[in-house]
Amino acid sequence: MEPDLGELAIETRELRKQYGRIVALTGLTMTVRRGEVFGFLGPNGAGKTTAVKLLLGLSRPTSGRGQVLGAPLGGVATRQRIGYLPELFRYQGWMTAREVLALHCELARLPRPSWPAEVAEALELVGLADRSNDRVETFSKGMQQRLGLGVALLGKPELVVLDEPTSALDPVGRQDVRGIIGELRSRGVTVFLNSHLLTEVERVCDRVAIVDRGGVVAELAMTDLVAEGGIRIRVTGPVDAKVIAGRFGPTRQDGEWLVVASIADAQVPALVAELVAAGGAVHAVVPEHRTLEDRFLALLGAAPAQVAAPAQVAAPVGGSADPGTLP
Repeated sequence: MEPDLGELAIETRELRKQYGRIVALTGLTMTVRRGEVFGFLGPNGAGKTTAVKLLLGLSRPTSGRGQVLGAPLGGVATRQRIGYLPELFRYQGWMTAREVLALHCELARLPRPSWPAEVAEALELVGLADRSNDRVETFSKGMQQRLGLGVALLGKPELVVLDEPTSALDPVGRQDVRGIIGELRSRGVTVFLNSHLLTEVERVCDRVAIVDRGGVVAELAMTDLVAEGGIRIRVTGPVDAKVIAGRFGPTRQDGEWLVVASIADAQVPALVAELVAAGGAVHAVVPEHRTLEDRFLALLGAAPAQVAAPAQVAAPVGGSADPGTLP
């Protein structure tokens, strides 16, 4: 059942973007519900950066349509309701963290009386309150990443677009960012997360879209991914994997481990009881699920090979495309 348009933060239909003779997006169709954390995944050159630029109104589609927060793509007023952390950014080293945030309050045209509260809340949320008066040039790469995240949260945006938000962070920093994303979700903020760190995406996202060759290969709910899992049982004694497979689905023997590829939780006690009744000794039952990386690689590997037309692969002639805007 298709969600109501009022429930969607992002909706695109057959979005296509072409730079000269290079096609960056071939027909992007996806939906992002309000209040969810949505992962946007794909290999380098898949069109992710181009898609983000279209969503933010930084570039116009060649064809297709879309809307963000109920308004058509490119609406200037809509941008004030969106927070954005780009992958590559740099702030003036001589400015303090507080000054950087105050400057962006002005750029975002936030009411001046709200600046002190906005800045203080952002600093606290990203863990920089005790470094608010230190210059950016003294910050580590991870601290600058936190500051960029703070900038994206100014003005209490309804949609936050994060491009590789944990790329420069250590494990503690990544955990902090997960906490911030969880806090945004609890406030009903939609988070659009573009990341190469699939384990991070798997931990925080509600759904993901996997994009390749300029289009969406699949949209997955993380709950469905977990449901695809099976179990590993360490058992010694007489075991007939064929009999188990006949009753509980695909099964293979891996040394002392019996691997049942897909089994409902309610069936696990019956499986253990059957093994024991047959004379086996069960030492461990370990649930496992198919990881997001497993699905990512399988989907990209299974994607049908496409014979690109010359317009899709030829280098631009005469500088007709802007190299700085290519995916």
